[in-house]
Amino acid sequence: MPIRSILAGTGAYLPSRVVSNDELARTVDTSDAWIQERTGIRQRHFAAPHETAAFMGTEAARAALAAAGATAADVDGIILATSTPDQAFPATALRVQAALGVTHGFGFDIAAACAGFIYGLSVADNMIRAGGAKGVLVIGSEVYSRILNWQDRGTCVLFGDGAGAVFLRAGEGSGSDRGILSTHIHAQGTLGDILYVDGAVGQHDKPGTLVMNGREVFRHAVTRLAESVEEALAANGLGHRDVDWLVPHQANRRIIDAMGRKLGLPPERVVVTVDRHANTSAASVPLALAEAIGDGRIRPGSLVLLEALGGGLAWGSALVRL
Repeated sequence: MPIRSILAGTGAYLPSRVVSNDELARTVDTSDAWIQERTGIRQRHFAAPHETAAFMGTEAARAALAAAGATAADVDGIILATSTPDQAFPATALRVQAALGVTHGFGFDIAAACAGFIYGLSVADNMIRAGGAKGVLVIGSEVYSRILNWQDRGTCVLFGDGAGAVFLRAGEGSGSDRGILSTHIHAQGTLGDILYVDGAVGQHDKPGTLVMNGREVFRHAVTRLAESVEEALAANGLGHRDVDWLVPHQANRRIIDAMGRKLGLPPERVVVTVDRHANTSAASVPLALAEAIGDGRIRPGSLVLLEALGGGLAWGSALVRL
């Protein structure tokens, strides 16, 4: 029987501090109306000093393991996607490994910006299919509030902090198509300068803040994500009507709505959290997925399409049967 990666459990963590658009407008030249009209964002969560990528990732991972009925002994590997690691090294995944009490297996970070979780899902799925692991945690965890330029109202209002996780368990394909059907990841490095951080962890005099050409990112996002979605469906001999749910990267409500229309999905079949979470980068897809599974919207048997694009440019999609 072919081996398939089963999405056994999801988990999420959001900092307790909620920051509304009106609160931001007290220190940034903006307004609630301006932000909502352009992005659909009403609020976001900002991390406290102790809420690092490792801390939040650990909490989300614990929830995913609990939902899967799994323990630390079931974890063969941890893949953590982040652009805001606790340290240059060791990998944030290894800090999570230690916190969870996992004493075997592997762990490493993936830096693919907002597409990081899809990249991590693809790597984990291929490892499980190849027999290299039986249980893998894939985590997206970000603290973007620490790399924002608070003088740039075009970017600082867009992001929030949080973490989401899934636990993948090896299972047999048999007659059921439950599990990850396929993943598709891409990159175009020549577009790296339209969305980047102008510094690095090792540069003490320039730790870096986020820089974005919003117009160009929007233009490429709609095109590349549409291509990736069609690629995933074609690879599995499926059409738009077969998709039960779209769980997109939560960057901008306009992009989310455009993708829903391209698939012919009514708004109620597209998971939207950008209004409450803002853009949590690599954490946005697993956070949205965990919410929709947790509240019962996405049920066993549902065909779910995941997609994301971020700096690099890096983008990808995944088709999953719950």
